[in-house]
Amino acid sequence: MNKTVKIILVLVVIVLLAFVLKYFKDANSKAIEDFKVEEPFYTAINLKAVATGKLNPEEEIELKPQITGIVDKISVEEGDVVKKGDLIATIRVVPNEQNLVSAKSRINTSKLSYDNSKILYDRNKTLFDKGVISQQDFENSELSFRQAKEALAQAQNDYQIIKQGSVSGGSSANTNIIAQIQGTVLEIPVREGDQVIQSNNFNEGTTIATIADMSKMIFEGKVDEAEVGKIVEGKEIRVVLGAIKDKEFPAKLTFVAPKGIEENGAVQFTIKADVTIDSTTNVRAGYSANAQIDLDNKEDVLVIREALLQYNRITEKPFVEVLTGENKYEKKDVELGLSDGINVEILDGVKEGDKIKVWNKASLDNEDEAKKGGRK
Repeated sequence: MNKTVKIILVLVVIVLLAFVLKYFKDANSKAIEDFKVEEPFYTAINLKAVATGKLNPEEEIELKPQITGIVDKISVEEGDVVKKGDLIATIRVVPNEQNLVSAKSRINTSKLSYDNSKILYDRNKTLFDKGVISQQDFENSELSFRQAKEALAQAQNDYQIIKQGSVSGGSSANTNIIAQIQGTVLEIPVREGDQVIQSNNFNEGTTIATIADMSKMIFEGKVDEAEVGKIVEGKEIRVVLGAIKDKEFPAKLTFVAPKGIEENGAVQFTIKADVTIDSTTNVRAGYSANAQIDLDNKEDVLVIREALLQYNRITEKPFVEVLTGENKYEKKDVELGLSDGINVEILDGVKEGDKIKVWNKASLDNEDEAKKGGRK
């Protein structure tokens, strides 16, 4: 029995020894991993910010009625170019019965006062001509007569306005909606027969039409708080429209918001810029647009690809691995400068001619794929 156990133990030891020998043999036979290297190079770095927004007219107004009623006629269509003073629409007044009755009652009351004042005036005039009453008494009666006459005319005008919307029905009538500026009709949200509400202190009123001057366009967008400190009013920028991607339009910043608004956890600041649109380009209000803003620029600086950088897990300082011999690399801390997201400026740590280890295989594979795609 003891002999059998010994034989089994010897066999187990032999098997384990063979396994260990095979493991070390396979480990030593593995080829040493060969990393690719890249050298620093000189180029220009342009740091840009991109603001997303829209292209809108600088001057845009909404036309609202000064009286409640029904749209009787619309004289223009969306897209029409109008001049200041052109008739846009006409409102038909639907008078309120209670207001109409009250206005009629004021006419009757004013008529009674007028008739009485006229009788007194005629009587006093006769007495004044005969020298019976003083001039002051006559002038008082004359003043009362004229005031009663004016009150009657006012009551009649009020009645006419409530009933028809105007006294004379001319071009200045409240029922006529006219263009206040020269421009293009962007929108007519109502149709003939729609009921509209007048604009007053308690109600903004129904919009009859929206008119804008399309010759003066502005870009309205937002930039991140990390970039807003680097832009100033008066700076030249470029605007690219979503509908016209192959063309850039020059613009000048005119406004940078003093207060930011938090959106999705990031603080955004509103900016505005005057956009120069040439006469050969047809643009429309509300086009989506991107503004390209140059924040910083350096020419002929030593750079490396950002993908070559590594960071110390403890100090979080950047470093690269520089080839010093056959498959031997040395870590070197680097001081970084301007970055455009692809290349980063090297201020100190490596020099031209150094061979830097490409440690990020995924980044290298992506680069190779991009090169293959570019050769197709």
